[in-house]
Amino acid sequence: MWLCARRADSGFSLIEVLVAVAVVASVLGAIGAVIATTVKGSRSIDDRLLLIETAQRMLAGLPLREALQPTNQTGTSSGFNWRIDVAPFPAPPLSAKDPPRWVPLAVTLRVQAPRGPVLRLDTIRLVRSAEQ
Repeated sequence: MWLCARRADSGFSLIEVLVAVAVVASVLGAIGAVIATTVKGSRSIDDRLLLIETAQRMLAGLPLREALQPTNQTGTSSGFNWRIDVAPFPAPPLSAKDPPRWVPLAVTLRVQAPRGPVLRLDTIRLVRSAEQ
């Protein structure tokens, strides 16, 4: 008989169910925000790696020391816009009586991703002096 008897306080009230649903919804919302942040960070890292790979490919494609001359070049590679500027590096001569055997050239590479991030690399390449 006690199995069939119903008590007034048995089960869940509507308020308890609504509180439980609200707690579950807030937890799922927090988990969703964490996942969205993780996906955004992953995309940012992927974009940065593609920028670096394109920049490395451009620097590897520079002419050898003997053929490197001051110049400006632009182009597109795999959807990335790039620009290479090669100019004499302003360095004072080491000795007035002996001409330098090597002359530094400043190389500036700028790569822009399709979505907008830009990577700029500055380096110096040594080339043989024209007087040698």
